[in-house]
Amino acid sequence: MRRAIACSLFLFVALAAGCSGSASTDQPDRSLAELTIGTAELHVEVAATPQARARGLMGRTQLPPGHGMAFVFDQATTDRFWMKDTLIPLSIAFWDGDNRVMAILDMQPCPADPCPTYGPDRPYVGAVEVNLGYFDDHGIQVGDHVELTQRAPQ
Repeated sequence: MRRAIACSLFLFVALAAGCSGSASTDQPDRSLAELTIGTAELHVEVAATPQARARGLMGRTQLPPGHGMAFVFDQATTDRFWMKDTLIPLSIAFWDGDNRVMAILDMQPCPADPCPTYGPDRPYVGAVEVNLGYFDDHGIQVGDHVELTQRAPQ
């Protein structure tokens, strides 16, 4: 766990100059997709590279309603999330290899170390961050199906 946090901190420092508070989606390590979770549909940025996952939603001042960020892994992982330099409160849902929600957690911004870490108690293959309370507001529960559909390049 310390290694994951240290790597995240290193990547954050290395990438800090390129981060902005806008919701830019033209970065090459992010793509756009639609994510259906239970009966809700989200427009998501997909963070599929280690650099994009390390940066996540750091520095964002807002996340439009119905939008989020999906974190996709090539294989099951136990990596944990943290809210260092993330300015908005978020909810996160983790899904397993059967595309079923396995955990839902709420996360608060963390302005200074040490920051708590968040993750399920077993390996997962994906996660999606949304505005705090989105899953409750939309009746999303553990066991709901998740489907991620990549958008065609424009």
